[in-house]
Amino acid sequence: MSLDPSFVGRSYPPTAPYQVGREKIREFATAIGATDAAYHDPEAARALGHRDVVAPPTFPVLLTMATTQQIVDDPALGVDYSRVVHGDQRFAYTRPVVAGDELVCVNTIEDVSSRGGHDFLTTRTDVSTADGEPVVAVWSKIVVRGEA
Repeated sequence: MSLDPSFVGRSYPPTAPYQVGREKIREFATAIGATDAAYHDPEAARALGHRDVVAPPTFPVLLTMATTQQIVDDPALGVDYSRVVHGDQRFAYTRPVVAGDELVCVNTIEDVSSRGGHDFLTTRTDVSTADGEPVVAVWSKIVVRGEA
């Protein structure tokens, strides 16, 4: 079953706020081998002008992967998750994610296309503070493999 291209431009409701914790940032940084002091030490982050530890650039994946379930679970779109592979990921920052942020995500489907018997789905997740301050836009492309 092909993905429904009429979904291009569709946005989903904002998620509940996610409280970014200092320890979560440290755990993520450690897991990916990011040793920059600003990811681990509040004083090092403050010396760089941040109010607390700063998240590594790929940290928003924690939020956006979970919120993309809104799209994947939409039965009318037709994503067969058992056939999905990750195709691409991009980030465009307005400012860094910092411990203490309360972040909200809004998902939008930017593109649906088919090539070579496979469907391609590009989403954009706009991540902002609960007060509406933009933080980062995250694009993700998934490939829904064809059955052949």
